[in-house]
Amino acid sequence: MMPVFLRSFAFVAAVVLGTGLSQAATERSLEAPGPQGPLSGTFLDAGKTAPVLLLIPGSGPTDRNGDSASGLKPGTLRLLAEGLAARGISTVRVDKRGMFGSARAVENGNHVTIQDYVTDVQNWISVIRKEMGTRCVWLGGHSEGALVVLAASGQSQGICGLILLSAQGRPMGELIRAQLHANPHAQTVLPQIDSTINALEAGHRVDPSQLHPGLQPLFNADVQGYLIDVMRYDPAALLKAYHGPVLLVQGGKDHQVSPTEDLPLLQAADPQATTAYLPSASHFLRDVPAIDRKTMTRPGLPFLGPLDPDLVPHVAEFVLGH
Repeated sequence: MMPVFLRSFAFVAAVVLGTGLSQAATERSLEAPGPQGPLSGTFLDAGKTAPVLLLIPGSGPTDRNGDSASGLKPGTLRLLAEGLAARGISTVRVDKRGMFGSARAVENGNHVTIQDYVTDVQNWISVIRKEMGTRCVWLGGHSEGALVVLAASGQSQGICGLILLSAQGRPMGELIRAQLHANPHAQTVLPQIDSTINALEAGHRVDPSQLHPGLQPLFNADVQGYLIDVMRYDPAALLKAYHGPVLLVQGGKDHQVSPTEDLPLLQAADPQATTAYLPSASHFLRDVPAIDRKTMTRPGLPFLGPLDPDLVPHVAEFVLGH
């Protein structure tokens, strides 16, 4: 087993806790064992007795802060962590195996499975419980990270509860199909889209060179193994099997998962779950009143809209209330 290293770097932020007392929240790097090299994360410490929330980022090349190498820089997970520190909640936000600070964990970050990510979550839980001395760890996941959290919930010990941010309620194949069918630019290639997703759902690879050029990046050969694997998971079924505190956070202006289709499936799977509905929030839980599909996919979009002001209070109240 690879040793765990906890290294401080020079960052100390003064925060004011909900009690009105001033305390230093210290941010430092944290590592957990990976298959070939370490997994890397950032621990924002709100104090010895603070609950700890492990944050799992979304799909693709998305880093621990919630920023993507493709150009989208919403910083959702970093902003959430900073807001929670001010309310007395510690966080660990992490880079996925094979990407960013966790690049040495595997040779190719695309050649992974959901079970691989579950193993990493379990390793992070072990590290956090050992280093911080906490009895259990809260698990939070954004978008596809919420699916990882759900998959981990049925296999891991030491979980306080789940916080599912912009979570899908449908299997990934259904979700991708719906997203592409809603895109007006994809209407002429819908037969290719449907046949490709049908093949992947059945466990079969396709030849990307035979697809429309606009579809080749989405279904490129390097990610088809992951797509085949992730399409096997039903998030609603995973949630139904979990018995513990759950917070569902959904933005009303989310164009990637549907407030009217995905959220009700999750609510039906766990009628006891707490729901935080943020009417003005996008998929990235930032308030962007004029957001639309064309705006969301613009390269380099700065996402200047603020983090939804109700996000941190809802998450903090849920965690501290349990």
